[in-house]
Amino acid sequence: MSKPGRPAGPAADTEEIVLTAALDLLLTEGGTALTPQRLHTVTGVARTTIYRHWPTPRDFLAALISVAPHPAAQPTGDPVADLHAEVDLLCDRLRDKPVAAFLRALVTASSTDPECVPLRQRYVLDLFAPVHRSIRALGVDAEADIEEAATAIVSPLLVDALLLDRIADRQRAHRAVDDVLTRIADPIR
Repeated sequence: MSKPGRPAGPAADTEEIVLTAALDLLLTEGGTALTPQRLHTVTGVARTTIYRHWPTPRDFLAALISVAPHPAAQPTGDPVADLHAEVDLLCDRLRDKPVAAFLRALVTASSTDPECVPLRQRYVLDLFAPVHRSIRALGVDAEADIEEAATAIVSPLLVDALLLDRIADRQRAHRAVDDVLTRIADPIR
């Protein structure tokens, strides 16, 4: 027996319509376009429905993060090759407009809404996670060493994508991987 009243979330087709439009607005107009009024205008979905489920841009960003695909490279059994494959995949993701635009929107939203900071952190940590796993597969156990190695590889790519509006430099990323591999092999440096 079902309870009377409104359902807990939007209908699946309504959610798909609104979030598809939200992603399109994010990519074409930026994160500031993610308002219930703007999405009502674009989708025709009732403003009350949009306000009820996504009252702020932060709510749209959180919903988009929840449905964003996070493809992982298929492990080959060679941890060095796997790390290089993850770096290639990250370069591709940062090159693709949705990821770079989404990161920019999260940075912008975080500057005006402190409650967006955890969303930004979560999204960036999701980008780091495959690199962390690959470094761990190399036999690095200390979390601080894993974090340092991942940061040395990923940070320049994020600077390219977020601050310099450049395509992530794949060759530089692979040089960073090689430097990390050298440090792992010769920890006395």
